[in-house]
Amino acid sequence: MSDTDNTLLITRDQPMTQPASTVSLATQRGRRRRILPTSSSKFIIGATLVLAIVLFAIIAPIFSQNPRSTDNAALQPPSAEHWLGTTKLGNDMFAQLAIGAQGSLLVGVVAGGIAIVLSLLFGVLAGYLGGWREDVLALLTNVMIVIPGLPLVMVIASFVPQRSWQLVAFVLGITSWAGAAYVLRLQTRSLRTRDYVYASKVAGERSFRVILVEIMPNLLPLLTAQFLFAIIFAILGEAGLSYLGLGPNSSITWGTILNDAQSGQALGRGAWWWFVPPGVMIAVLGAGLALINFAIDEVINPKLRNAPDAARRVRKAAKTKGVAA
Repeated sequence: MSDTDNTLLITRDQPMTQPASTVSLATQRGRRRRILPTSSSKFIIGATLVLAIVLFAIIAPIFSQNPRSTDNAALQPPSAEHWLGTTKLGNDMFAQLAIGAQGSLLVGVVAGGIAIVLSLLFGVLAGYLGGWREDVLALLTNVMIVIPGLPLVMVIASFVPQRSWQLVAFVLGITSWAGAAYVLRLQTRSLRTRDYVYASKVAGERSFRVILVEIMPNLLPLLTAQFLFAIIFAILGEAGLSYLGLGPNSSITWGTILNDAQSGQALGRGAWWWFVPPGVMIAVLGAGLALINFAIDEVINPKLRNAPDAARRVRKAAKTKGVAA
């Protein structure tokens, strides 16, 4: 048998392999599909709602009048001149709703950022360090979990007569980090026992680099979900505080609009345009952020991600069994 025949036999027996670049590209696409929930209908709907409200907060104040202007007639229903009517003092409701969107979003983002930073410090550090340092940080976290958040915020806010939205966001942030810190601590304790973390420690890497490079990328989906939850909590908390008269008294937010409507007896006067729009905006924004959070949960939890496929297989099996019977 010649060398050419031997080569042909070897070629036939060996399985055909794809080029390394093709395999790498397919692997990257598969990872991208598993990591990014862009194919989820929850994510698409939630992102659309949140993006629409953000664009409204950015663009609408440019084309609306001064939200504090009292030159308009009081309690006018929606019309071509005032799309959402006016308040008891003659303020244009569309202008107040637009500037209130900026205030509520800023409170939510700032409070969420403060909460996620504190949860990283008390959660990731405690889970990675272990020992007595973990016990101390875990004790502080458990104390904050036990203390009810909203009453604590009300007590703190009641002692400050002049409250800006920055102060309200700070108070909401420092009272809402404990739950996320507890979850992050448990996840970090699981990650610190992985082989690649041990390999980094043996290689002499510093703890800061191990946390930043080896642990944090695995926590990004969880951090994103916790950040969105903190934003929802902050916006709802600010609306509740403002409705009770403990919110920012130098800024306009959706919560302060609801407080003005309550004090101005909008419900008794039939001025639905005064309190319905801010309530709807809070509900829509909360629903959008919650849908994004659910989509991220499906990425984090494989059981949630595979649940629709499993349900479809069960229905298909039941249908096939019914046809066979």
